[in-house]
Amino acid sequence: MTERKPPGVSFESFIDKQIRDAQARGEFATLRGAGKPLTDDDTTYDELWWIKQKMAREGVSVLPPTLALRKEAEDALAAAASAPSERLVRKIVTEINTKIRDMMFKPPPGPPLGLKPYDVEEIVRDWHERRGLHGF
Repeated sequence: MTERKPPGVSFESFIDKQIRDAQARGEFATLRGAGKPLTDDDTTYDELWWIKQKMAREGVSVLPPTLALRKEAEDALAAAASAPSERLVRKIVTEINTKIRDMMFKPPPGPPLGLKPYDVEEIVRDWHERRGLHGF
């Protein structure tokens, strides 16, 4: 248990003495990371540092809405390319086009979207060609 500060001794002197005594007993020698450099050498203060570290540890990332939609659109095209039916291709492309149009007309803060709705017929035509189906 920590001893109480004696009357008449400043807090700084009392704390410094406790630290020196603990060092002399070797209590700091076995701390995790002892003798190793600090992991983050960034000197600027970020009040959300702990949130960012937790997200990095857990593999979570948050993109601005436009970048998230770009990624979603890329994934939608890949899903359409491997879809088992023309009906599903049309459904996938129509759904992502709806999201793209919504963002085009109500732009959120962040980088510009840089996308326009896809041509459903062109994507369906490509889907047929990749499968060797000509004429639908």
